[in-house]
Amino acid sequence: MQYRSVKTTPFSVVIGFLILGNMLLACQQQNSESRETKPKVSQENSKIEKPGSSGANGEFGNNNGAMVLIPAGPFILGSDKEDTTGQQQEYGLVNALYVDEHPRQTMSLPAFYIDKFEVTNKQYKAFVQATSRKEPFYWTQNGYNLVETRLKETDLETLRWIATEYFKFDLDTSTMSKSDLLNEMNKDQKVKDTLPVTGVTWLDAHDYCQWRGMRLPSEYEWERAARGTEGLEYPWGNQWQPDITNIGDNTDMPEGITPVGSYPNNKSPEGVYDLSGNVWEWVDSWYLPYPGSTLERKEFGEKNKVLRGGGGGVRLQPPELERRPGHRSHLSPAPAVHGQDRIRNLADTQTPDRPVRLALHPTRR
Repeated sequence: MQYRSVKTTPFSVVIGFLILGNMLLACQQQNSESRETKPKVSQENSKIEKPGSSGANGEFGNNNGAMVLIPAGPFILGSDKEDTTGQQQEYGLVNALYVDEHPRQTMSLPAFYIDKFEVTNKQYKAFVQATSRKEPFYWTQNGYNLVETRLKETDLETLRWIATEYFKFDLDTSTMSKSDLLNEMNKDQKVKDTLPVTGVTWLDAHDYCQWRGMRLPSEYEWERAARGTEGLEYPWGNQWQPDITNIGDNTDMPEGITPVGSYPNNKSPEGVYDLSGNVWEWVDSWYLPYPGSTLERKEFGEKNKVLRGGGGGVRLQPPELERRPGHRSHLSPAPAVHGQDRIRNLADTQTPDRPVRLALHPTRR
């Protein structure tokens, strides 16, 4: 099925067919140094896997909720890389490249579990439905928040309009029957079920994780899971290979986002998938200088949360840089409350490719 861009139609026209759910998505818990608390049992059955467990495209249906054990011990954090080719000037970047990753150093962490795959739309929808929280805005624009029972009650003319304006089907809907339209919508929903949930703030992510009795990984945990113990440049090794990951321009999927686990070789040494490319990922930590760094930035402090992994679509930096697991990005954890600041910050923090991945210390199960 092909997709095409269609100008967004006012939401109020089909408000009777939309679910006003809730936006949430990830959950904070303390870092490994924090006090220990016994978590609630997850509402979803999480399967624990040992390091190196197999898994690839096509296996996701059997690994929904699977977690991977990251063993305790030392690992390489950060880098001493420098911009020796003038990429900052070439791409018109405000801040110097790499310096917030300095210095390269050895850290140690206790063992922890981390989700094998990113949280999907389907998993997050269960949370929205259970808690009556608002769904991500993008669901209201692509048909994902439409309810099957309401669609079945909709007249044919309106259903054709919804198929074109919201589902954005590149089909001649004027000749399609109601059963054909409903069948196409159902297939589209099933595909969207497997996409990583996006368009969520850090606070949404925090609440989602709490709902599952889990938490977001710390920045150090995320980097350890992505780079292994040796500080790899990429989860698969030290050489950039654009065909291994989704950089947003090698897929026919809407918005350039692919289902979780679609790239079988895009996995870390312990078997965690999609830690490079496809979508950015929230972590628990504030954007701060690394230990031993003397770097000063106005963005540092308890005001921005860290994003890792690099997304697809429009890029401000070369793909091989943004998709490095050592690369650090950041955003405000929540939008402002008033007027146009709210709209602007919503645009900043609810961008399309901000998903969530969960982590859990083994002592907390």
